[in-house]
Amino acid sequence: MKIHNKESLLTIRKKLRISQTQTEKEFWKHVRNSRLNGLKFKRQHSISNYVADFYCASHKLTIELDGGIHDTQEQKEKDRIRDTNLAEMGFIVLRFKNKEIFESINYVKERIINV
Repeated sequence: MKIHNKESLLTIRKKLRISQTQTEKEFWKHVRNSRLNGLKFKRQHSISNYVADFYCASHKLTIELDGGIHDTQEQKEKDRIRDTNLAEMGFIVLRFKNKEIFESINYVKERIINV
């Protein structure tokens, strides 16, 4: 069963790439072209029915950048379910607040490298 980049999510993935947030653009500057310790990342990569902000296949690692909407109880529960489902499939999920990308990028990069 195919779980990566399902055709049914292609349109959504393309839209998300085109309409990147400022936080995603900033993070991408630090990881694109294997800039982070040689790790290759993809943007808006789908796994099962989820679209990860960033994905590193060699480490089965997904990176989620969380804006203010992720602070609501409803979204926290959805994120918890999503993270649990991805973990059960063998993926590692790291979440970072938008603020961390702009104010603590070295900490973020260190966390990713140490996975």
